[in-house]
Amino acid sequence: MFSEKRSTPGGGPTLERNIIGKNTSFTGDITSEGDFRIDGHVKGTIKTRGRVVIGNAGSVDGNIECTNADIEGKFSGNLSVDQLLSLKATANISGEVVLGKLSVEPGAAFNASCNMKGSVKALKNNEPPRPEQKVSEKTA
Repeated sequence: MFSEKRSTPGGGPTLERNIIGKNTSFTGDITSEGDFRIDGHVKGTIKTRGRVVIGNAGSVDGNIECTNADIEGKFSGNLSVDQLLSLKATANISGEVVLGKLSVEPGAAFNASCNMKGSVKALKNNEPPRPEQKVSEKTA
């Protein structure tokens, strides 16, 4: 009736889900292959290939390295998200952020330096500007 082995779209087993509950405080470094939901307080580093969710009552003071992140609570520190960082209206972020894509709901506080990786296209110096990039000169 119940099966411990669930499959993901890639065909592999589902990764574990880790929860740090409300009224729980954790200090230290965590490394995992699975997802995290944080409704308590974490001070330290979280490294995972999965998704990190910081609930409305949750807070993290430290570093996070993950594939995806959804934040409703507070985060302060260095945040590295390989794919999508989603900030809900109640999110409060400060520190340094490196990410693939960013989604921000109105009301979120985002007081961080942000670098988006993999999506910046550099112009070559010898390439003429496109029509929308031309600057008109005023004559006196």
